[in-house]
Amino acid sequence: MATRREPRFKLCRRFGVNIFGHPKAMNRATKDTNRPGRKTSEYGLQLLEKQKIKAYYGILEKQFVRYLKNAKKSKEVTGTALLKALECRLDNLVYRIGFAISIRQARQMVSHGCILVNGKRVDIPSAAVSVNDVISLKEQHRSNELFSSNFLELKSFDLPYIEKDFDNFSGKLVRYPMREEIPVEVNEILAIELYSK
Repeated sequence: MATRREPRFKLCRRFGVNIFGHPKAMNRATKDTNRPGRKTSEYGLQLLEKQKIKAYYGILEKQFVRYLKNAKKSKEVTGTALLKALECRLDNLVYRIGFAISIRQARQMVSHGCILVNGKRVDIPSAAVSVNDVISLKEQHRSNELFSSNFLELKSFDLPYIEKDFDNFSGKLVRYPMREEIPVEVNEILAIELYSK
């Protein structure tokens, strides 16, 4: 299984944004870290935004290009369609619901079979989740202190398109998100322009 393995905090400092939501990610950030004093070319800005999107969702180049091609076929604005598709990946929703404290942990939980979608085991992190699909933690893993404390105590995200059921350790995608509701700080238009040349 291909996965991103570069240093996370270094990425956050380079982008100037706390992508992974870790409280210590930006501790060593300085004025020189994300090169604000140097002029960045148009290509450089586009590349940076693309890399941000890939880092937010933990995907590789090949996957990104595939999502972009599908977004271009959509009737929606390409950038919005791209982010919606990425936001509705199973590993991302496991993270947004609060079962995991990071996208990496969410991906591992899915791969290890800890997650059920509509009562059925799904172990593909990139699986697309549809509206009204219920994502739940497998019953045997609900006693796991790490998973249960993540879900019941942290409550990382409170998003209008996700409905949580704390009694049944589950969450439901009630509708597709609107662009302004997606909690990522990126300019997706610049990333798309990179592939429009």
